[in-house]
Amino acid sequence: MATLLLAVIYLAFIGLGLPDSLFGAAWPAIYAEYQLPISFGSFLTILSFLGTTVSSLCSARIINKFGTNKVTAFSTALTALALLLMSFTGSYLAMCLCAFPLGLGGGAIDTALNNYVSLHYSATQMSFLHCFYGVGVSISPYILSLVLQGEKGWRGGYRSAVILQAFIAVVLLLTLPVWKKAHGKEKQEESQEAKVLSLKEIIRIPGVKVMWSLFFCACAIECTCGSWGSTFLVETKGLAVEKAAEIITFYYVGMAVGRFLSGIIAKKLHSWKIIKLANLITGIALILLCFSFSGEMAAFALFLIGLGIGPLFPNFSYLTPENFGEELSPSVIGTQMAVSGVSIMTTPVLCSLLGQFLGMKIFPFYLLLIFILMLAAVRRAMVVFQVRKKS
Repeated sequence: MATLLLAVIYLAFIGLGLPDSLFGAAWPAIYAEYQLPISFGSFLTILSFLGTTVSSLCSARIINKFGTNKVTAFSTALTALALLLMSFTGSYLAMCLCAFPLGLGGGAIDTALNNYVSLHYSATQMSFLHCFYGVGVSISPYILSLVLQGEKGWRGGYRSAVILQAFIAVVLLLTLPVWKKAHGKEKQEESQEAKVLSLKEIIRIPGVKVMWSLFFCACAIECTCGSWGSTFLVETKGLAVEKAAEIITFYYVGMAVGRFLSGIIAKKLHSWKIIKLANLITGIALILLCFSFSGEMAAFALFLIGLGIGPLFPNFSYLTPENFGEELSPSVIGTQMAVSGVSIMTTPVLCSLLGQFLGMKIFPFYLLLIFILMLAAVRRAMVVFQVRKKS
């Protein structure tokens, strides 16, 4: 039964990934249709991940009350509805109104499942979980590239994603009883209840702030690359919109492959060693992107960035119970998801503003700067958590 439940959770994470890459790949077509500046995409991103931040901060209490299974099923249905409404909008403002509930649903799924898997499953299964997120974010731009030139355009891509998302929501609703059969009652409902801490109390926990910085930087690179990689290819490499959407798929495929390989080697290597290896690959890839002279070279660099950045988020998440204890894990991981949401709200916006005024050629150098900051945070975290003794 635990294996069946794991398959259901993997499917839910495919659903989490579907909307995340859709907007970035579709934005060149959307801003052309509405005749908007490139940077206006940032407002949609802000609203979406404002919803993510709100739901992440409230997640510990919501999961305690309703359970991971119901929260995940309802949130997936909410994201499907938000995508459907977006596909029928006739204005940019209407799209903005749909972005907040889309973020609410995504944040709840992310926090609930990251905490559940980190408590009930292994590091390998955590990496595989995020590998399936990579599958989800790879599917969307690929579907979009197929329908973009047709009559339905980007709206057709959104509606295709809605069908997949609605199917996943139905599966989650039908399998609600499986959760209790697999692991019994959740940790929150057992005799040793998980502590629901205030933000003030969480900040005082040693090591929390350095982990926040790691989540912030990793999500900044991951989301900025996904959101603006397609625009970078269109604006600086002269590629057609549909070709750029097709190429950005390689970035997401690289992310999925990186997470899959992370799951394989997690059986032999501690998460911190995987993080160091992933950072090496990411650094090489970013330097290659900075000096790419063709669309093909940029596509290869984007694949390598996905390969390197992919293992970071799942390994950071899996370390939460180890770093802070199972009792504090739900509260801490909720704040980590919230910080991730803040990163996703702010860092792509800054990139778009720089791109608006300096040109999108700034894109790879912007990513490289964030990566350097992340390396400094990794070194600090290894000292705080005495990584050498553990790994």
